[in-house]
Amino acid sequence: MREYLTLSDDALLAQCEQHIYKASGPGGQHRNKVSSAVRLHHQPTKITATANDSRSQHDNRKNAIRRLRMNIATKLRADAPAETRVPEIIARFLHLPKRAKHDAEMKNRLEVGRKHKDYWHVAAVLLDCLAADRAQLSTTAKRFGITTSNLIRTIKADRHFLEAAQNLRKQHSLSPIK
Repeated sequence: MREYLTLSDDALLAQCEQHIYKASGPGGQHRNKVSSAVRLHHQPTKITATANDSRSQHDNRKNAIRRLRMNIATKLRADAPAETRVPEIIARFLHLPKRAKHDAEMKNRLEVGRKHKDYWHVAAVLLDCLAADRAQLSTTAKRFGITTSNLIRTIKADRHFLEAAQNLRKQHSLSPIK
């Protein structure tokens, strides 16, 4: 599953059935003149993503690909990495805070921006590990050598990521992340 998240936009698009259509809704007299809305149906996973925010088909295609990555990351679960070391995709975003140089007890910080091209790949790995750890946030945080609060902040950075984590916690009868 994670291999889909590592593909380039063009390679991921090649795996999709693409539908171009006229979107309905607000937008005035220009809304229904051109077919600019895009729906992508990813054949291997059967996951769909749509975008009709812009009057530009090109912009909508880019948004649909981004949403497809998000849907793949939040809806498909893979086995958590069995390796004892931190997966490479996570290690790239682990940083030791500056003040930690003199404090051996200091934990790493996971820092990845929502607009980074690997954001949803990182999210997928975190969700896979959270699922393997029975949605125990502290266990998943220890796995990566970060604090639980850093993990929670990372999860809360995107509402779709948070919703997927909340669903995992609900499956294990745990209280929601606040």
